[in-house]
Amino acid sequence: MLILTLRTDKPEAEIGLFENGEKLGYTLWQAHRQLAETIQHKIDSLLKEQGKDLRQLEGIVAYKGPGSFTGLRIGLSVANALAYSLSISIVAETGEHWTEAGANRLKQGESDQLALPEYGSPPHITQQKR
Repeated sequence: MLILTLRTDKPEAEIGLFENGEKLGYTLWQAHRQLAETIQHKIDSLLKEQGKDLRQLEGIVAYKGPGSFTGLRIGLSVANALAYSLSISIVAETGEHWTEAGANRLKQGESDQLALPEYGSPPHITQQKR
């Protein structure tokens, strides 16, 4: 099973590619405010480095938080969009061993259908200025 992992809860974003429990590739980069502009390029590059493409993915594991409001929104939006467009399962996990827990859930046939964030506290959204 070819699995893509994404974690975008802090300025350093990370993605991984796993097949049958073996790590094929991993990328960590300082995404900070460029996350939305760089994440898809990083995913494409990681897949190409391993001779794979998006259509070969069989599941996605996303880190759901707690963490940065904007980082989690961007990462989970990308993960959900990929899962939906490719018709593959997605699971969202948290904790130190999130990748293993998520991979195990995918192997058992589980899917969250939609990965939702856990911010760790209510988001601080300011009122729109007029």
